[in-house]
Amino acid sequence: MQRLLAPLLALLVAAGALAVVVPAAAGAAACATPWSASAVYNGGAVVSHNGHNWSAKWWTQNETPGNAGVWADQGSCGGGGGGGTSCDYPNWAAGQWYPAGSIVRYTDGAYYLAVHENPGYDPVISHWYWDPYTCGGGPTDPPDPSGFVVSEAQFNQMFPSRNSFYTYSGLTTAMGAFPAFAKTGSDTIRKQEAAAFLANVNHETGGLVHIVEQNTANYPHYCDRSQSYGCPAGQAAYYGRGPIQLSWNFNYKAAGDALGLPLLTNPWLVQQDAAVAWKTALWYWMTQNGPGTMTAHNAMVNSRGFGETIRSINGSLECNGGNPGQVQSRVNAYQRFTQILGVSPGGNLTC
Repeated sequence: MQRLLAPLLALLVAAGALAVVVPAAAGAAACATPWSASAVYNGGAVVSHNGHNWSAKWWTQNETPGNAGVWADQGSCGGGGGGGTSCDYPNWAAGQWYPAGSIVRYTDGAYYLAVHENPGYDPVISHWYWDPYTCGGGPTDPPDPSGFVVSEAQFNQMFPSRNSFYTYSGLTTAMGAFPAFAKTGSDTIRKQEAAAFLANVNHETGGLVHIVEQNTANYPHYCDRSQSYGCPAGQAAYYGRGPIQLSWNFNYKAAGDALGLPLLTNPWLVQQDAAVAWKTALWYWMTQNGPGTMTAHNAMVNSRGFGETIRSINGSLECNGGNPGQVQSRVNAYQRFTQILGVSPGGNLTC
């Protein structure tokens, strides 16, 4: 009889027809706030039910943990009843497959929850796949984007003639996908990074006026057909868009993969959605070396100077005497923005 029951129970559990309750072991994680059928939970929310903690993979209401695929089992829990659990989650490993609901410890000691399954994408690169996660006694979530070192009033002062497309809320929403941006290092470093990013954006868009590249004659040039995926949106579809003027099919492909967006097939999203536009700019700033030797983010947080951010963005055309007028335009904006933020611009301003 036992031989028959074991496979039957396994089938019932796999089908979600039977919730298995395991008594909390000594040293088990503290139980999160109990699940409520009437409450609304967003992806990443953690609750306790039947002696286990559960994390929501996406929005849910009145779907019982253990009986619905929306909930990921985080293991047994005991006692507590507050909002956190013990921090004993495994270290993140690049290239490892993570189902939605997985929780990992990143290299900086912070914890992240997979809100979409992914093949080991970097938690600080794409907010689409990972959300910051707080557990008892461990690192806390990054500050809310509303805590940006640049206030909305200062943003408006920096860009008095900006296009209404480039909203402050679009920027702060996009920052949620890159929690390290302008949140790393001292207050001085954070303000310098914010000013450096916005100064380069200012130069690329004429003061946040232009959404798309103005020289339409360049449009057909941004299709590199040597890439295996080609240019499915069309030969002339990958022109510069957004705050950093994202261009070329391979950049749209890479940014889309990182952000969980179909930018290769629908690059027009960058000129239609302010948050998407800002995300592509932050993606480049945080992850791409460009013609430089480091990302613009690393250049600022490691005090390499504003000049290194220029090299990472357009150094092959502007640095080493290539176009000193363009370099000075960026520097002038950076100095103006640091003055607005009340912080020193630091050294190494040119490239």
